[in-house]
Amino acid sequence: MPHDVALLDNLPFAEALYAAAALRAVEARAAQALGDPFELMQRAGRAAWRELLTHWPQAQRVVIACGPGNNGGDGYVLARHARQSGRQVLVVHLPGQTPGGELARRAAQDYFAVGGAVELFEGALPPADVVVDALFGIGLSREPDEATQALIAAINAHAAPVLALDVPSGIDAERGCRVGSAVMATRTVEFMAGKAGLRTGAALDHVGALSLATLDMPVEWFDGVGVHAQRLTPIALARSLAPRRRDSHKGSNGRVLCVGGESGSGGAIMLCAHAALRTGAGLVEVATRAQHVAPLLARLPEAMVHEVTDAQSLQSALGRADSIALGPGLGQHEWGRGLYERAVASGRPLLLDADALNLLATHPFALPADAVMTPHPGEAARLLGISTAEVQRDRFAAARSLCERYACVVVLKGAGSIVAAAHETPRVIAAGNPGMAVGGMGDVLSGVIAALRAQGLSAFDAASTGALLHAAAGDAAAHEGGERGLLPSDLMPWLRHFVNPER
Repeated sequence: MPHDVALLDNLPFAEALYAAAALRAVEARAAQALGDPFELMQRAGRAAWRELLTHWPQAQRVVIACGPGNNGGDGYVLARHARQSGRQVLVVHLPGQTPGGELARRAAQDYFAVGGAVELFEGALPPADVVVDALFGIGLSREPDEATQALIAAINAHAAPVLALDVPSGIDAERGCRVGSAVMATRTVEFMAGKAGLRTGAALDHVGALSLATLDMPVEWFDGVGVHAQRLTPIALARSLAPRRRDSHKGSNGRVLCVGGESGSGGAIMLCAHAALRTGAGLVEVATRAQHVAPLLARLPEAMVHEVTDAQSLQSALGRADSIALGPGLGQHEWGRGLYERAVASGRPLLLDADALNLLATHPFALPADAVMTPHPGEAARLLGISTAEVQRDRFAAARSLCERYACVVVLKGAGSIVAAAHETPRVIAAGNPGMAVGGMGDVLSGVIAALRAQGLSAFDAASTGALLHAAAGDAAAHEGGERGLLPSDLMPWLRHFVNPER
C-alpha cells in the first residue's frame, strides 16, 4: 500500500473560521488601525490580482463582473492592476449598480484614471481568458434579483475559468447554502480569514479551489473576536493519537460492543466491527442475529461474535463494554427496539447511528452523558422534525439544535461534516470525497468513533478525530483507485495507516 499521502497534509491542522458579523468587526478594527479604510480594499484587490497571475499567467483578456458594494470595489482594484499590466480588461455591471459606497467609488475612479472600460450587462459576457466574480461579498442576505441571476448564469455559462473574490456570489458565507442561483467558481480567494460557510454543504460545489489572502493583518486584530468554527485537516490526527505505552495489553486498549445486524443486514455490523478493530480497539464484541455469526467469524475471526435473541441476552455484553456502537443494520422491529432500549439504558459510552437514530426519533430516550450521534441530513431532519432541505440550509444551526435537544455530541455527516457539542467550538472536517457516498460508509464511521471512545478519548474528541480519520482514509483510498466504485471495506487498511500518524 502506498504511503505517499502528503496530498492530505498540506494545510494547517486547525484553521479558525468566522461568521460575517465577526469579520465586519475585524474589518472595522483594521480600518481604524490603518488610518485609511481604502488601504484594506487596495490590499484585497492586489491579492486578487496576484491570485489571477499565479494561476492564469498567460491570461490576456480579463472580464470582471462588479457589484455596487465593497466586493465590487475589490474587483475595480484588480481591474486597475490588470489594465496597468497591459491586459485587455472590461468591467461589467448591471444597470443601476454603479459603485455605491465611498470606497468602491474611489476604486472605480482609479480604474477609470488608467483608461479602464466599463459595459452594462446585456445578457451575455464577451470572450475572456478569465472571468472574475466581484458581485457580492460576505454581506449577501437575500436571493439575488432576476437581473443578477441572469448575470450569474452568464458567468457559469462562460467557457473561461472563474475567479471568485472572497465568496462565490449567491453563496451564504456563514451557512454555506445557496441563496438562489450561485456562481460556480474555478477558484475562490478569501480575504482576511476563512469563512465557516465555505467549508460545508452546497458551498463546496461552488468555491472550487480555496486560497486565503490574509491581507497582512496581524493576529492581534482578531483578539476577542469569536470563532464560529474550526477547520480540521488530517495533520491534526497526530495531536489526538498518542503513541501507545510499551506495556499496553488488549484490555487497556478498550472493548467495543457492536450491536446490530437484523436479518438481511449482517454486512453493516461486520463493517462496524472491522473498522473498530482497524482503529485499534483491543477487543471487539458483536451482538447480532444467529445467521450472521458464522459468516462474520469466517470474515473477521478477530471479533468475538455471539447471537442475541432479545434484550435480556444482551445484558452481560453491555456490562463488559467500554463503548457501544449501536445501530448498524439494527432494524426498527421488535428485536431492534428491544436492543436499542437496553443499550441506551445501560449508561455506557454510546455511539448511535442508522436505525438507532430512527428509533430515537420515534421512541425518544434520555441518552447517556456524552453520547455521540452520527446522523446524515435525512436522519437529522427526522430527529429535529424538520425537512432535509432545512437541515442543509444551515448545517451549523442543525448540528447545534441536535446537541441541545438530545444533550449529546453530534457528527452531522455530509460534505464538510460538522462535529458539535455543548460549550465547544464546532469542528468542520476538511477531508472526504463524493466516492464515500455509498451504503456502509456510516457503519465504518460508527466503528471508528466507538473504538476511539473505548481507547479513552472524550466524546467530542473521539467524534471529531474519528470523523477526520474516516474521511482521510476515504481520500487516500480514492486517490489510490478513484472515487467511483469506492467501497467501505477499501478504507480498512488506510484506517490503520492514519490511526498511527508519523510523529
